[in-house]
Amino acid sequence: MNALKLVRLTAWGAITVITAALLYVLLSPRDAEQGTGVAAVGGPFRLATHDGRVISNEDLKGRPFALFFGFTHCPDICPTSMLEITNDMNALGAAGRDFRVYFVTVDPARDTAELLKDYLGSFDPRILGLIPKDEAELANIARAYRAIYRKVETPSGYTMDHTASIYLMDGKGQFFGTLDSLETPETRQAKLKRLLARG
Repeated sequence: MNALKLVRLTAWGAITVITAALLYVLLSPRDAEQGTGVAAVGGPFRLATHDGRVISNEDLKGRPFALFFGFTHCPDICPTSMLEITNDMNALGAAGRDFRVYFVTVDPARDTAELLKDYLGSFDPRILGLIPKDEAELANIARAYRAIYRKVETPSGYTMDHTASIYLMDGKGQFFGTLDSLETPETRQAKLKRLLARG
């Protein structure tokens, strides 16, 4: 078994465990004492974009958006997810004109603004890279969104295990649900249509 195949098998196994853990975490209520039943996902952030701006959660209020945690050296999960969301956004047509997806790198040591720009240039232009300035900033946004990530050493360097779901947030900044690569395009697009209708 070659090293690349071993890395891919390890990554998929880790993603399965991470996804199961995420689903467990997402089902917990936002405020157990008040019993709101809303998943505790989302929160304040302020991150640099791959095109030199800064975006905060406050800037995003008023329209739905999606957030994905990934990295440019990801062998299959990230490019697959970005291709699928690109296809989903195109399928929405004019209804999805103002919808944005934010790709938060979990590997800011390697993912420079220039590298993210090149990488995301292969997908829909409404996908924007977000770059935490340091480990603390990455940890804060990952904690807010209940995302999991970790560095895994490999024979050729390292890779990153990370949450594979795309987080959907409504116009109030509240958690709406997730998109998953295991879902059919019809299921994902139906979720997006419901999200956009909710505003």
